[in-house]
Amino acid sequence: MVNSIKHKFNIYIIEPSDIIFEGITNILLKYANHINIYRLENIDEMELIPRNIDKNIVLINPNCCLGNLKNFHNLKKNFTDFLWIAIIYNLVKKDLLEQFDSVISVFDSFEKIIFTINDLLSNLPNQEAEEASQLSEREIEVLKEMIKGLSNKDISEKLNISIHTVVSHTKNISRKTGIKSRSALAIYALTNKLFYLDEL
Repeated sequence: MVNSIKHKFNIYIIEPSDIIFEGITNILLKYANHINIYRLENIDEMELIPRNIDKNIVLINPNCCLGNLKNFHNLKKNFTDFLWIAIIYNLVKKDLLEQFDSVISVFDSFEKIIFTINDLLSNLPNQEAEEASQLSEREIEVLKEMIKGLSNKDISEKLNISIHTVVSHTKNISRKTGIKSRSALAIYALTNKLFYLDEL
């Protein structure tokens, strides 16, 4: 039995063959619940992709990089949080395949293709967790006052910002950390050294 892909992610396919594209798309849609699939004509169209916090994979025919390796390397530098998987169905030089995070063959079993993608996705850093650690300076200031037990009105007056702004910051803090209760936020702040007990 083939395991399903449980991760939510976007997949961009750069493959000139309609048959190969349709085949890979059908496999992915059969075994993945939350994915968005996009077809790109060539690697230059990668520049049009909006950046987001979702997990992203590029499935690409390595031959699309031939004669354009410099641009391919630049794309990999600009899209460091993307996974690059080569789709092969003919001979490809080993040094070219080494440029990719992984390789799948159209002759691979469904199980192997899904396993390869699942394995790569599970080893990606948790991007939401990374975002949680990136509170702005103002959000950290608001967080400290929240931990001290100040109301939104008190925080507003102390930091000289509107109550609406305080509410906006508290929502961002909860979204980024995934934490809603003030006591749990205190533990989060102490653990991440955003706040020290002597500041109480």
